[in-house]
Amino acid sequence: MNETSVPVQSTMTTAAQAAQQHITRQKETFLAWIEEFLTWENIFKIIGTVVVVLIMWFIYKFILNAVKKTSSVKNNIQREAIITKIIKYVFYTVLVMYILSSFGIKLTAILGAAGVAGLAVGFAAQTTVSNLISGLFVTGEGVMKIGDIISVGGITGIVDSIDLLSTKVHTFDNQMIRIPNATIINTNFQNNSFFEKRRLTFSVCANYNTDVQNALDTFSKAPALCSTVLQDPAPAVWVDNFGSSNINMTVAVWFNGADYLKTKNDMFVALMKVMKDAGISMAYNCIEIAAHDDDGTKEKQPAKKRTSHKQKESRNTTAKKSTGKRD
Repeated sequence: MNETSVPVQSTMTTAAQAAQQHITRQKETFLAWIEEFLTWENIFKIIGTVVVVLIMWFIYKFILNAVKKTSSVKNNIQREAIITKIIKYVFYTVLVMYILSSFGIKLTAILGAAGVAGLAVGFAAQTTVSNLISGLFVTGEGVMKIGDIISVGGITGIVDSIDLLSTKVHTFDNQMIRIPNATIINTNFQNNSFFEKRRLTFSVCANYNTDVQNALDTFSKAPALCSTVLQDPAPAVWVDNFGSSNINMTVAVWFNGADYLKTKNDMFVALMKVMKDAGISMAYNCIEIAAHDDDGTKEKQPAKKRTSHKQKESRNTTAKKSTGKRD
């Protein structure tokens, strides 16, 4: 028992001594590095770097505040957020590059590696890069802001955010949709809230027994019954064309964008009221259906529909064939 424990204790002692020696060497190496680094030259270099970083920080804050106070950015929350991010990224990139160069780290190798990596990433993420560049154009053009109602590629919604890669909207049934910025740049884009005033047109018609001038005067009374319709620009009524059964007309009114639904509903109600009061009616197509009995006699049906000429010929032929078989 004692003979076995002697080699174990000897091994543990040797391991402890080796560990102690390793720690001592590491401590000596670290202290030597500290002594080598903390020279007067490096101390002044650190102080100078800190001073320059503080100056760069104050310049960064000054530029940021100046940009935020400009009229084009101050009134656009989303544009302010994106421009702030861009300035922030540029500042931190310049700051890191300056600190590295101050301590003798060569940036040429880092920039070369970054260029190769950027080229590889660019080929692998062409769509992302396209959306990023498109985001800069969307922000720079200022064609929309948060809260606007836009239509892109058959999607209509209210803008929630405009980011560098995509624009997020929520539809009128409260579904969030992410639209890539490249789609906004490359397709037809419609902003229904860009202008304060908008126009609505209503298609109306009257039968040919109606006096045209009387119909125009009647429809002109409808906008006055709607409180949200603007008088400048003034409402307008005109004859579109002569249809197959009616005289087709158009009523156009202007309103503020926020009153869209109220204006639309009120105008439909007003148009029906003025038509009813003036006794103007719309013509509608009447179709009569006449059926032939097997003996060839024509029997009138109570239904007010009329079959086409080809349907009549088809039924006459069927009736003749049935008669021939019975003979």
